[in-house]
Amino acid sequence: MADAAVATVSDTAVDEGLQNNPLLQDFYFPPFDVVDAKHVRPGIRALLKKLESDLDELERTVEPSWPKLVEPLEKMLDGLYIVWGIISHLKAVKDNSELRSAIEEVQPEKVKFLLRLGQSKPIYNGFKAIKESSNWHSLSEARKRIVENKIRDAILGGVALEDAKREEFNKIEQELERLSRRFGENVLDATKKYEKLISDKKEIEGLPATALGLAAQTAVSKGHESATAENGPWIITLDAPSFTAVMKHAQNRDLREEVYRAYVTLASSGNLDNTPIIDQILKLRLEKAKLLDYNNYAELSMAKKMATVDKAEELLEKLRKASWDPAVQDMEDLISFSKKQGALEANDFSHWDISFWSERLRESKYDINEEELRPYFSLPKVMDGLFSLVNKLFGIDIEPADGLTTVWNNDVKFYCIKDSSGSPIAYFYFDPYSRPSEKKGGAWMSEVVARSRVLSSNGTAPRLPIAHMVCNQTPPVGGKPSLMTFYEVKTVFHEFGHALQHMLTKQEEGLVAGLRGIEWDAVELPSQFMENWCYHRDTLMGIAKHYETGENLPEDVYLKLCAARTFRAGSLCLRQLRFASVDLELHTRYVPGGSESIDDVDQRVSRKMQVIPLLPEDRFLCSFSHIFSGGYAAGYYSYKWAQVLSADAFSAFEDAGLEDSKAVKETGHKFRETILALGGGKDPLEVFVAFRGREPSPEPLLRHNGLLPLTSTA
Repeated sequence: MADAAVATVSDTAVDEGLQNNPLLQDFYFPPFDVVDAKHVRPGIRALLKKLESDLDELERTVEPSWPKLVEPLEKMLDGLYIVWGIISHLKAVKDNSELRSAIEEVQPEKVKFLLRLGQSKPIYNGFKAIKESSNWHSLSEARKRIVENKIRDAILGGVALEDAKREEFNKIEQELERLSRRFGENVLDATKKYEKLISDKKEIEGLPATALGLAAQTAVSKGHESATAENGPWIITLDAPSFTAVMKHAQNRDLREEVYRAYVTLASSGNLDNTPIIDQILKLRLEKAKLLDYNNYAELSMAKKMATVDKAEELLEKLRKASWDPAVQDMEDLISFSKKQGALEANDFSHWDISFWSERLRESKYDINEEELRPYFSLPKVMDGLFSLVNKLFGIDIEPADGLTTVWNNDVKFYCIKDSSGSPIAYFYFDPYSRPSEKKGGAWMSEVVARSRVLSSNGTAPRLPIAHMVCNQTPPVGGKPSLMTFYEVKTVFHEFGHALQHMLTKQEEGLVAGLRGIEWDAVELPSQFMENWCYHRDTLMGIAKHYETGENLPEDVYLKLCAARTFRAGSLCLRQLRFASVDLELHTRYVPGGSESIDDVDQRVSRKMQVIPLLPEDRFLCSFSHIFSGGYAAGYYSYKWAQVLSADAFSAFEDAGLEDSKAVKETGHKFRETILALGGGKDPLEVFVAFRGREPSPEPLLRHNGLLPLTSTA
């Protein structure tokens, strides 16, 4: 067990009040069950005080050597990653107002410390001295990457700026942090603000039972105590489950139009208007880039990615050309189908008709109803099938380890991963079910601790990695197991792909182990790769068994699922390309305060990306959280970039022969030893070439999406 130990800062617990603070104890696994909001302020402040003192000491004694510079730095960063990781994780899965305000209060103090650390001249000079030393050529590739990354990050973090410029840089960083938080709050508040109360059942005809139940439940929470799914009243909101259900299923076209218009003008008026915030963010990002001698913010962003601006734009244009004609055909098919159904809107087709008629066409074409498939996808069977697949591909065994550590909720499962000799190599937590009152939506994987030689507890074996995997699917109801949609099955496979890259790393340098140090636009490779297996016949048939009768998913349903995979692929691809292209345009050529507004840019870019032009009043950018309050600024293209890598990686298994178990095992071993094992210790393009034998090609992605050949009239 000691291999998984986490070194923290128990020696800070000198103060009587801190002695029992769980954030400051030594632990093997984080004490998730006992950490509370009251521990956050004193715990983080004591930790930061200790780290400030460690930083002073490191700056005083720094030498350009691994033991005197890199190892103490890794220990400092690790202490902060782990403790901040615990409270951030609890905020995501067990949120409450006390925890939220405690984190909000100490966050600026953490940012201030990280800015100071990132701009430390002695540390920066130490890394430069290592690179310029006579020992440089004898360092391993991983160590060279660490040194080069640290030098680059310090420069991007403002270390080389003169005092006045550095002060300006730090002001910009703090202000960007504030604006980004404000942007997200405005989106959240504007989303909450929109409510449509409906009492007449005719107005919501077509909505499935799950959506009616949600709308009635929302009405109850807003004071309509007698609301029921059957008789209403119902409240429609702009939250994804409510909005999506209306757009896909509401027969009332006026309702669809109203909800759509509200959605694309979210956070664009009154005191929640994000337009001035976006202008300010773009202005400050450009100033930050110029301070660091870049022409624009996209160039600064790409300094830490695989792509360059030109390469990213080249890929987006290649995919646009491949998608345009199929997307035009998609629209013609929809209009013609709606005409055959006698729809009045067929002659005046608009944005609020697309999802509705797409869903009707999909049902008629493939006869697939996601709700009816749920009984075939019970969570226990899906997990068994997933574990069986990774055993076959990567030679690992996954065993339940509940009881080995504490968890934050009774539904959370804990697992141990063992290698072929039966030795533990990693652990992970799995929190599968939705808990709307305390858990944020979506699905994600995050690290608890990374593999590390320096942080070994016994001085010999490296510390083992631990991951969280979090989903938001339907919990078990009335004695039935959790029954999943096919989309939820793909989500579990996707997140487990991320977890595998974190857990199966063989990298022992903690600063580049697992996902650490991997370029942002390569990180989605293993996750998107794993999704492909959901369409692999043996894998899917191994998990798709009716939870009551045990019968297999009917063969014709499997074939329909595979056929439906490419349904409207051109349109869906263009939608992503619009987001990626407007993101790059705003961060390369847009001039804040110039003659063209942000909405003019969106309209101009979208003319090449949308078969039906945007509404003149579309203000989608005001709720584009990925790039204004998330990590995707000048990086939204990463989704497509990584899809190219993942589809090409999966095509290696297709080339070897998916039915040839020996070939699959050999290819899986190679994937594990390259993509999953090398972490951030090697350039991701070199890692890909080591696996595939050549540079990546977009052809497999286009083939999987049914978008070959590359021809276009656009």
